Parts: sequence; structure tokens; C-alpha cells
Amino acid sequence: MGNRLEEIYCLLYDVYGPQGWWPADTQFEVIVGAVLTQNVAWKNVERAIENLKNADALEPEKLIGLEKEKLALLIKPTGFYNAKSETLLRVTKAYLSERWEDLSTKELRKRLLKIKGIGKETADSIILYAFDRAIFVVDKYTVRFVTRLGITTHETYDEVQRIFHEQLKPDVELYKEYHALIVEHAKKYCKKQPDCAGCFIGDCKFRKESQI
Repeated sequence: MGNRLEEIYCLLYDVYGPQGWWPADTQFEVIVGAVLTQNVAWKNVERAIENLKNADALEPEKLIGLEKEKLALLIKPTGFYNAKSETLLRVTKAYLSERWEDLSTKELRKRLLKIKGIGKETADSIILYAFDRAIFVVDKYTVRFVTRLGITTHETYDEVQRIFHEQLKPDVELYKEYHALIVEHAKKYCKKQPDCAGCFIGDCKFRKESQI
């Protein structure tokens, strides 16, 4: 299976090239983006990030000083803005007080998951993209991708993540690129209604079964 995952990565990389994730100027911007991108397209996050920059609020010390209503208005393009503003304030408070850089990856993940509004995908996105720690991010695209290929029949976050951790070397840049490439492929071909005819990845369980 390890070779299979590596082969798929090489195929994706050859076709799509480097994705350059995560687009941000600072570590804190990555953290903010990881919270805002929950249940929304990235283009909406970009609008909210631009609003925060224009308001000179995309620094932890400045964001934490905003009233919740003001913050909610700035991030309104991302939807669920009242809940997300509360989560951002909680995350920022913890970021300023807990010295996350000094924590082990395991402890950092534990701390993040204790923050209301932070789930596994958001926590792992922060750990991988903001702190450059080797932890694989699993999202709905990843689950769909690996189950359709037949790499696993399990659709739980932990099980899918375990497979990547066991079968790939713990490499930060590899994890970043692989996650981004899967998202790109899932949007182009491995959609809810897949374009199997256009897909260039062979030996797909889903494609074989759909042709029976």
C-alpha cells in the first residue's frame, strides 16, 4: 500500500504540479485561515482575510482587541461568522498565552482540540501549515478519494490519517503537497458525481464497480 500511495502522489504531482499551500504571509494568518475555511470555499476566506488586513487586524494582539460584533462583520464572507468570530477570539487568546512553538506535536494537538470550535481537520491544518509539523490533514476530499480507490473501506478521520502516517514517511512538504493535490483532483474529477472517464488514476475500485 505504501508504494500505491507513493505512486498516486507522483501521478498527481506530475499532472498538477506544486500547489503552494498554504497561501499566507504569517503564521497567524494561517491559523486564522484554518478557522475561517470551515464549511466554506477558499475564495470567501480570501475576502475575509482581506477585510482583516484592511482593518489592520490580522495580528494576534490587534485581533484579540476587537469586539466580537466587529470581528464577525469583517469575516462575514465566510459564513457562520458569529460562531467563527468566537472561535477566533478563543484561538487567539490561547495562541498569545500558551507558547505553542514550545509544545510537542502531540501536546499542541491536544491543546487545540480543547478549544471550542476546533475539530481535528482544523487542528491538523494549523499544526501542518502554521507550525510545519508532520501530521496529515484529512478532509472530505481525502476520505472520498481513498475509499473510492479502495485504499481503505473505513471513512473515519483517524483511520484515514493512520494509513497515510503508516505508509508515507513523516515529511512536512510531502504531507502539504499530497493534501493539496488530493483536493485539486477531487474538485476536477473525484467529485460527488465523479468524472471517471477523465480521471488518469488507474486501478480504481469505484470505477471498476460502476462499470459492472
